[in-house]
Amino acid sequence: MRKLNPTMRDVARAANVSASAVWMVIHDKPGVAPETSKRVWEKITELGYTIKDTNRLPARTVGLLIEKGSIPAMMDSFYGDIIRGFQSEAQRAGYQVNLFMFDRTTEALNLLKKGVMKSVSGLVVANDGDITPQMVMQLKAPNVPVVLVENHIDDHQLPCVLGDNFSAGYMVTQHMLRLGHREIAVLPGPTKYSSLVDRLHGCRAAMAEVGLLIPPEWMPKPVSGNPLKGYLQMKEILALDHYPSAVIAISDKTALGAMEALQEEGWRIPEDIAIASIDNIVESAYTRPPLTTVHLPKLEMGILAFQKLHHLITSESDIPVKSLVYGTLIVRESCGANLRK
Repeated sequence: MRKLNPTMRDVARAANVSASAVWMVIHDKPGVAPETSKRVWEKITELGYTIKDTNRLPARTVGLLIEKGSIPAMMDSFYGDIIRGFQSEAQRAGYQVNLFMFDRTTEALNLLKKGVMKSVSGLVVANDGDITPQMVMQLKAPNVPVVLVENHIDDHQLPCVLGDNFSAGYMVTQHMLRLGHREIAVLPGPTKYSSLVDRLHGCRAAMAEVGLLIPPEWMPKPVSGNPLKGYLQMKEILALDHYPSAVIAISDKTALGAMEALQEEGWRIPEDIAIASIDNIVESAYTRPPLTTVHLPKLEMGILAFQKLHHLITSESDIPVKSLVYGTLIVRESCGANLRK
């Protein structure tokens, strides 16, 4: 007896193969043995599985949506690796990638939705910021799966890939505490980015464990429009009468600006003040001194995001999973650990 509206997973189960193999057979992709291909086609006929019109909707095109304001940073630091990982894995599997950029000052959401959802088989949304949870839910179409990267929506169970940002903030702060620092400043990022908020929560949790609070004046708000994100924040702290012994920047880009401000004022790092951050972008290993930071495997996060999306497109998985990718502390000279041995 035939099942009504059989799915690709039903075909895969009947043919004793993965849903990915069925997808490859249908789309005439290499890598499937002839006898396996023959068995899959037999089960497609036997079950009455209807193959979607691949000429109407390009089955091998996926989209990547990011906010336009993030483009410069993405191309040379944290999100650049996520994009490269996503794109390389998509191309390896035979997909094309369409990059969509959202500019909240000029872009109409309905036009974006029309352009995105009618041209792709699946969509990855990288980061949040100007791309709000409400916007993601409005963009979401019934037959187009969505995967989030460095973004999650608490009220909706969407599959997502996150760096363990809370633990990253906790880990780097705990490292400074172990070195004996108790007067620690933190340079936070914009609160519209959930990943940066989670990092700040981790910093605060580590401080609270030892009964310490971060003074408000040692946690200056970020100033938009400055390419060296922590420069003005660090200048604000240096204008005070009482200075911290250590600084934790919420990102490597923020740390680079803070280091420039410190060196401009004649402060020695780490002899006069220690500094550490989170991300491990390429530049962090080449600052003077090299920057202590938490490495988050950005390339692998992009690869994992595509794999999740591919599984959803091929009906291989329909359970929304939040994947948390661990970070690793990279100790370099900027924190002063070498001076305290």
